[in-house]
Formats: sequence, structure tokens, C-alpha cells
Amino acid sequence: MRTVVVTDPPRADAALVGELGGFGVATVHEAMGRTGYLGPGIRPVHLGARVAGTAVTVLSWPGDNLMIHVAVEQCRPGDVLVVATTSPSTDGMFGELFATALQYRGVRGLVIDAGVRDVADLHSMGFPVWSAAVSAQGTVKATPGAVNVPVTIGGQVVRAGDAILADDDGVVRVPREQVADAVHAARAREEKENATRAAFQKGELGLDRYGLRDRLPGMGIEYVPYSEYGES
Repeated sequence: MRTVVVTDPPRADAALVGELGGFGVATVHEAMGRTGYLGPGIRPVHLGARVAGTAVTVLSWPGDNLMIHVAVEQCRPGDVLVVATTSPSTDGMFGELFATALQYRGVRGLVIDAGVRDVADLHSMGFPVWSAAVSAQGTVKATPGAVNVPVTIGGQVVRAGDAILADDDGVVRVPREQVADAVHAARAREEKENATRAAFQKGELGLDRYGLRDRLPGMGIEYVPYSEYGES
């Protein structure tokens, strides 16, 4: 690993990221061809938050939060801090003091493939966090890593400046060059879902709306009266 701090990386357009934030993680993930989802292992520490911002990335050694301290200086308003470790870790690498420093700089939240602590304080101060674990286990500040380099979480590569969208369903990343396309695709999907919702509210069945009914016989699915079925 090259122990480097990359300064002033390109960031996705703030206005487009803000527009993307109007859609849910599931909608954006589906609209982008089911790509970018960081997986079910990264979960909200508290429910009810939704953030959209640009990534400042951190690559740390497990149990060592030195590079998070280094990364705080690189954060700007509208950023989301994204932390990965060189090997799996569940240690509590982030807490209320870090959140205080990041809130001052206008950072919108944290995504970390490791542990966090001070959960009650994070909730009371309104700092959203998505993490792989909650742990009181502390860390050291001893080993150099990197800031604003590509990191991998849940099989997804996150680069500095990529768009990060997070809500109760998890976290999705959109490459900074594709944010405009993602907004367009998410809007189209939302319009389609609104039309489907209206149809369901009027009693239409998914079997008919999605054209599934005619496919059932080919799948070997039969409709059999109970009198002919025989439970035994």
C-alpha cells in the first residue's frame, strides 16, 4: 500500500448529488442496473436517516484509526466519509469526538466497514452512521494508511468524489462520472413505480401488470381445486 494523502480530488457535481438524494438507495441501485450496492453487511446504526454526498475515502489498518484523523482535514461540506480497512475489523474505530469534528466541517455522515461506538451520542447529535459493527473496543493511532485512494467495501470500489447515497436500506455508490445518468434513470424508475402503485391501489395484480400470469404454465405451476388436491 502506498501511504499517501491525495488532496483536492474531483468530486461529483453537488447539485446533481443533491438531486440524487431525493431517491432511495433501492431505487438508485435498481435504476443503475443493480450496481453499486455496498451489501447487507453495512447497516444504519440508527433508522430514519438519509444522506447523499461525495466520498472522502480512508484506508486504515484494522484496529487503528490514525488515518481517520488525517482524513478529517480533507473533508468539505457535503462530503461523506467512507472508511475501509486492509483486513476485516470490528473494532470501534469511530465515535462521538470524530463526529463532532466532522459536523463542524459539514460532513453529512459516515460509512465504515468496521465498528463504531458512542452510539447514543451519535444519535443525539444527529450524525448518521452506516457500519459493519458496533463495538466498545478501542483502537490505536500507529500505522500509516491512505486517504482519497480507491477502497473496496462489499465488492464495490469507492473512489474519492464518487456519490454516496445511504438510507435505512443500506448504502449505494455511484461513480462521479455517472451521477447525471443515475438521476435520469432513478427518476424514470420512480415514475414507473408511482404508476404501478396507483394500479395496485385500484386492485390490479402484479401477476397481470408484470405479465407473469401467462408465464406460469411454462414454469409448471398448476391451479388445482382443493377438492382435487388432497393434503395427504
